[in-house]
Amino acid sequence: MTDTANSLQDLGAMSGTPEAEAPAAPVEPKIDAQGRAYGTGRRKEAVARVWIKPGSGKVTINGRDQEQYFARPVLRMVIAQPLVEAGREGEFDIVATVKGSGLSGQAGAVRHGLSRALVNYEPGLRAVLKPFGFMTRDPRVVERKKYGKAKARRSFQFSKR
Repeated sequence: MTDTANSLQDLGAMSGTPEAEAPAAPVEPKIDAQGRAYGTGRRKEAVARVWIKPGSGKVTINGRDQEQYFARPVLRMVIAQPLVEAGREGEFDIVATVKGSGLSGQAGAVRHGLSRALVNYEPGLRAVLKPFGFMTRDPRVVERKKYGKAKARRSFQFSKR
C-alpha cells in the first residue's frame, strides 16, 4: 500500500468506513399505549418499578401517597431530586411499586427508577441527570456475615481468662 494519510479524514477515506456520513440517530422516547414511560430502579436490596405520565405531580408508592409511605421529609426529597434537577417538578404523575430493603434503600431505588423513566420519556434529559449520579446504580450492598465473627467483620469480645 503506497498511499499515505496526512489526517484522520484521509485515513477514514482510505479504509472505506463512512466516518462523518452517518451521524448518531436521535434516541426515540419509549412511551407505551397509555402515554407512560417506565424505569426500573435498584438500591441495596430494593427494587422499584416506576411509571410516569404527564399530570399534576401526584406521587403514589405501593398504592399510598408519598407522604404516607415515606414519612421522613428527607426520603421525599431524595425521590424529588431528579425532577428538581431536570426542572420538571409538578409535570408528571408518578406511580411506583417498590419491594425489598428498608425505607432508605427503597427511596434510592425509586429515585433511580424515576431517573430512568424520565430519560425514557425525554431522552434529552440524560445529559442533565447523569452528572448528578442519578443514572448510576449504587453498587454498595451489605457485606455478608462470616463464620467465627459476630457480624461481617466484628469479632466476639476477647477475654484473657
